[in-house]
Amino acid sequence: MDVGNIGFVVAGLIVGFIVGMTGVGGGSLMTPILLWFGINPATAVGTDLLYAAITKSGGVLVHSKNKNIDWTITGWLTLGSVPAVLLTLWFLASLHTDPSAMNAVIKQALGVVLLLTALAILFKKSLLAFAQRHAGDSYHLRPRNLNALTVVTGAILGTMVALTSIGAGALGTVALFILYPFLATRRLVGTEIAHAVPLTLVAGLGHASMGNMDWHLLGFLLMGSLPGIYMGSHMTGRIPDGVLRPCLAVMLMAVGYKLAF
Repeated sequence: MDVGNIGFVVAGLIVGFIVGMTGVGGGSLMTPILLWFGINPATAVGTDLLYAAITKSGGVLVHSKNKNIDWTITGWLTLGSVPAVLLTLWFLASLHTDPSAMNAVIKQALGVVLLLTALAILFKKSLLAFAQRHAGDSYHLRPRNLNALTVVTGAILGTMVALTSIGAGALGTVALFILYPFLATRRLVGTEIAHAVPLTLVAGLGHASMGNMDWHLLGFLLMGSLPGIYMGSHMTGRIPDGVLRPCLAVMLMAVGYKLAF
């Protein structure tokens, strides 16, 4: 194993550790790290998508066993996200003859979504408090309208994830908290993870079909991230959330600003 490959294992270990400890930061950290290593933007996104699908599959098994998944909400989200992924992949495929144009679109979208993710992480507690405080107000939707809005939310998340590999985690969780303020946190997190697996799997396979995939890179990332997630999960609560989230948000904001502007 050469020095470059060891770097990918270490990157997987660090990202896995942060994800295990905080529950956020997977795609939003991994894709910028791969760009820093000089990986082509399209390849970075495609590889990270399948990386996310594999790493989150274990979480679905655990949450499903503990009955922490609302499969109805997952279904409505998927109804919006999967068609949106396919449309976005079709759009990217139309740019495939001009790799520089496709990479420019992906880098610009990455910057914008990273900035949004940073804001979601930074103001998550305030947004959740607002949603729960006003949960009984007149803004609360009828079931039919709520289902339609959930499908639209899935479509937005699907478009972002297919373009950038980012958005299903922090942004998806905040969106679900606002839509379903009475849903228990553990069920909401489980539902978001259950939706992220088919979303990232379909998007990742679509990118792989266009050649935007490095299977060796994926293997090295998984070598590091799987033990990293295990170690990080045992460190949960050791470092104050009030320290971790702002640091993560500032870092993502800096990277997002550089990519977008």
